[in-house]
Amino acid sequence: MSERKDLELIAELVPAGSRVLDLGCGTGELLALLRDRKGCTGYGVEIDDAKLLACVQRGVNVIQLNLEEGLAMFEDQSFDVVLQLDSLQHIRNTETMLRETARVGRIGIVSFPNFAHWPNRLQVALGRMPVTRVLPYEWYDTPNIRVGTYADFEVLARKNGLQVLDAFGIQAGRVVRRRPNLLASVAVFKFTRG
Repeated sequence: MSERKDLELIAELVPAGSRVLDLGCGTGELLALLRDRKGCTGYGVEIDDAKLLACVQRGVNVIQLNLEEGLAMFEDQSFDVVLQLDSLQHIRNTETMLRETARVGRIGIVSFPNFAHWPNRLQVALGRMPVTRVLPYEWYDTPNIRVGTYADFEVLARKNGLQVLDAFGIQAGRVVRRRPNLLASVAVFKFTRG
């Protein structure tokens, strides 16, 4: 239930009728929600065969593409919104992908697990890597290449000339605007080229 609520909160950032590109779209749940509730159109990008099939079964347009190869197939500003939800921590070329997101879309929206959330800090202080709903893997079998924090992304956005339009955390299906670096398990940023 909480994951679905998280998607609904992020969907609120997408203007009705937008042309959307969802990078690492998974099973296409968010694109289907945006299509059905907000009249959005667009494409998902996914590499996993099973998730591609789930997208097709949902009636979501999907392209099989490895994000590590970039977005050269898309023209500048060819989408109103480019989503990169829960995929940033899996990509090696993070800065390049953020710049590409800003190039291809008028607006970019990213979300990722916030490693600075207080339960994670406590587990690290106790000498263990955190295992939570948002970071559900042990250190030795995680698909995450890196972990980051809400505060880290603010610095990265500035470094890459991105203008943050909105930012908040999500915890248990609720928006957290007060001290999100400490109190939210998920970080969400809406940005454009500066």
